[in-house]
Amino acid sequence: MVIGAAYFIYDKLVHNSQLDFDTFVTQLKASRVFEPTRISLLLLATCLNWFLEIFKWKTLVKHLKQISLWESTAQSLGGLTASLFTPNRVGEYGAKALYFPKSQRKQIVGLNFLGNSAQLFATLCFGLVGFVFFIYQFGVALPWYKILRMCVIVLLFSGLFLLGSKQKRFQIKGYSWKNLKGFIRKIPNTIHLKNLSISIVRYLIFSHQFYFLLLLFGLNTSYVTTMSAITAMYLISSLIPMLFIFDVIVKGSIAVWLFGYLNVPELNILTVVSLMWILNFVLPSILGSYFVFNFNPSFPEEKPITS
Repeated sequence: MVIGAAYFIYDKLVHNSQLDFDTFVTQLKASRVFEPTRISLLLLATCLNWFLEIFKWKTLVKHLKQISLWESTAQSLGGLTASLFTPNRVGEYGAKALYFPKSQRKQIVGLNFLGNSAQLFATLCFGLVGFVFFIYQFGVALPWYKILRMCVIVLLFSGLFLLGSKQKRFQIKGYSWKNLKGFIRKIPNTIHLKNLSISIVRYLIFSHQFYFLLLLFGLNTSYVTTMSAITAMYLISSLIPMLFIFDVIVKGSIAVWLFGYLNVPELNILTVVSLMWILNFVLPSILGSYFVFNFNPSFPEEKPITS
């Protein structure tokens, strides 16, 4: 798994179809990103971003058991490394569950779902506001018929899923809609509030990290306009199913389109997207490889529990 992750990261950096590696390095030198103050601020934002994710997971798991910050770090970063090959980080669910005994794995999957849902909720809230402002500001012509058709299809399938999930016989590997609702209701409101609050702060950190990088590349557009483009980019990319390893390519294509309205050079925006990917996913994945190599959970004899 670690060798495969390392190869894919290397391949996307060196053989990126959107941005040649030598050009990427030249762009970084021109922007003087590696000046001590600048790189320190960028790494600080990355550390805060992942510290909050680790702390959020520790807070969620507290519903089942107390784990240390080190254990939460191992599970969060190890799960990130394991999810590189899966669409929308689905592999993270299984990877985190392996750190717990079988009797708790369904609850762990549910807790991970709550953590990711809160992050998606923050992305949707900020993204919708930013996207609407962006469309109004630049008069973007959208294929409304196709969008409406897609919304109808999504709503139709969602309705069928909800109707089916309410049937007692409808289960996916032992999970049912009724069980999920009961599980969510059992979690204290304080944990739900912390989960959402941390997700919002995380979103603000990495979106402003993106904004700071744009400033280093000479952006002179207003703060509000720039942030509307950034939030719209994260909104659109979060709604597109993709392999996590291709995240940099998808975000790059969306960012080039959006920031084209702000007259940001294509090379600059692709460099920023690639650097964000390295800072927030490649570096943590490398650290996560350590925990994958040392993965050797041992559980005491399990006792039956009531849910």
